[in-house]
Amino acid sequence: MSDTDDPRPTDPFGDVLSANAAYAQTFVDPGRPGVAGSGLAVLTCMDSRISPLDVLGLQPGDAKVLRNAGARVTDDVLRTLVLATYLLGVRRVLVLAHTDCGMTKNTDADVHAKVLAQGVDSRSIEFRTIADQEATLVADVQRIRSWPFLPPRTPVAGGVYDVRTGRVRLVVDADEPADGSAGAGPVPAARTS
Repeated sequence: MSDTDDPRPTDPFGDVLSANAAYAQTFVDPGRPGVAGSGLAVLTCMDSRISPLDVLGLQPGDAKVLRNAGARVTDDVLRTLVLATYLLGVRRVLVLAHTDCGMTKNTDADVHAKVLAQGVDSRSIEFRTIADQEATLVADVQRIRSWPFLPPRTPVAGGVYDVRTGRVRLVVDADEPADGSAGAGPVPAARTS
């Protein structure tokens, strides 16, 4: 195979590094500390349609944002929340799933089959796909609430961001038990400045 047959660009990061060089030309360090200015940690999906700060009307430095496939509460998320709580000013946590999530459209078996079709056996990985988004959100909120390494009574809520309307609907309010009986109505997802 020659270099011209290779579908990968010769510099796969050239575009982003060029954009960064342009950004750095006018960058001014705001002197912002590395803590969560609003005391908020947000766990959301890696879906590129979600801009967590914009969705929640926040500014850079306001929140610690954690992202993974499906906004799932994993061991690493819990580890990170301990660090964020005790070292970086986090006092409340929002788990923010979203509509039209790919993790709700596949099973782990589906994902393994798709990966295997490309020549890789991924059966040792648990992808944590989602059969019932609201039930999963309730369970994940409870997992954070019951994590013994976080301060007792840390406010934790769970919601679903609608990628078509921009609104967040709370499924588990911070003051309600994570038993599925919660369900506040829609709340605005963003404020204009």
